[in-house]
Amino acid sequence: MSKYGPGPGELKFRLAVGLLGLLGLVGVVAWRGMPSGPAFFEIILIGGAFFGGTAVLSYRALRRLDREDGDA
Repeated sequence: MSKYGPGPGELKFRLAVGLLGLLGLVGVVAWRGMPSGPAFFEIILIGGAFFGGTAVLSYRALRRLDREDGDA
């Protein structure tokens, strides 16, 4: 990874926040039920894409960072 990119500590924090956000969305849906109408788009699609994307991209960056450290 670039020397200017986020370090492993920040990536782990981002991964934790993404997973906790997804867990929170699942918890809210389990507690309140599946939203309908515009709330479905706003809560499930936008929130899920944000937290899911954060988790996936952070995980990929951590794997890439580990791979580069192993090659050195």
